[in-house]
Amino acid sequence: MSSRLMNILILSSATGGGHNAAGEAIQEKLLAMGHNAVFLDIFTLSSQRTANFVAQAYIRTARNFPRLFGLLYKTGAAVGKFLYRLHIKSPVYLANSLMARPLQYYLDIHDFDAIVMPHLFPAETVTYMKRHGMLSIPTIAVATDYTCIPFWEETGCDYYMIPHEDLTEEFSAHGIPREKLVPCGIPVKSQFTLPKDTEAARAKLNLPADKRIYLIMSGSMGFGSILLFSFELARRCKNGEQIVIICGNNRKLRHTLKHEFRHNQNVHIVGYTTHVADYMDACDVIYTKPGGLTSTEALVKHVPIVHTAPIPGCETRNREFFVSRGMSVAAQHIRTQVAQGRMLLETEAVRNGMVCAQQIHARPDAAERICSLLESLTSPEDLCG
Repeated sequence: MSSRLMNILILSSATGGGHNAAGEAIQEKLLAMGHNAVFLDIFTLSSQRTANFVAQAYIRTARNFPRLFGLLYKTGAAVGKFLYRLHIKSPVYLANSLMARPLQYYLDIHDFDAIVMPHLFPAETVTYMKRHGMLSIPTIAVATDYTCIPFWEETGCDYYMIPHEDLTEEFSAHGIPREKLVPCGIPVKSQFTLPKDTEAARAKLNLPADKRIYLIMSGSMGFGSILLFSFELARRCKNGEQIVIICGNNRKLRHTLKHEFRHNQNVHIVGYTTHVADYMDACDVIYTKPGGLTSTEALVKHVPIVHTAPIPGCETRNREFFVSRGMSVAAQHIRTQVAQGRMLLETEAVRNGMVCAQQIHARPDAAERICSLLESLTSPEDLCG
């Protein structure tokens, strides 16, 4: 451990829970190591109203218009590469550069040793600041999807923490120097790195100890055709299997599910919860959309995964990454997805094979590796050159 205590700023944006969860995992590890860490949504430096507007605009587009969201993602990827080759800044970069002055004012008041960004938007802001002589402390970007998302190529951070060594070529092809790439994994909170104790988790959550359990997660924003999916899965359960559905922040979805399954005692509806790790310990198979963070949490927990319908864009790439390495299975249609989960539940060899693949590719020490890099960057020896 470094003899010098650090003061680290973690900048994110609430456009989905995954970015914040990664930032909070880094904050948790830093505090456990004795350092100070401040977690902040960058847009709150303008106003809470601005932060809410940015988050809600993203969430509503992705939830209500997934095809439009996918089209915007593809367009952004193509436009980003084109503008990058012409050395022209994208509208995304220009919009985020507007946060430079508020961030500079905040940094002038607070003395930070480095900035960590599990989100593209603040990475664009600090890039602008570094290019205009407004910032000199180390900056670390943290990718939270298993692909290089559009516009990373126009950022200029000191290091980029990426989810896996197999992604090095992709990030490098987008113009990010290899020497800046650190394939450390996606950081998860410590509760996901603890050994799995199914019996204790079920007792804690008041779930049956002697029944098979499916866990359905819709993500922090409650995406997907969860109602139809849940009906199909419940219809196929003939031997008392339990179904736990975590709805995230989608209160309307939670209310609808509670009403529809009010007479089925084998279906348990959960809203937003801080006990996701316990539910993963308790379950036998997880159904989840392929968000980068939830998928990584299940990966680190070694839970057999069925990936359901992705939000078009980076989640599509996440699913491809996992399936191609045997860490999950996926299908286009609900009936097939349900059948895949039942196959995992009933076929020990297939289930064990997936868990073995997960053990090979999981990086449970990602948060620790990021913190160790921060210590090396801010150590007295490093600062003295």
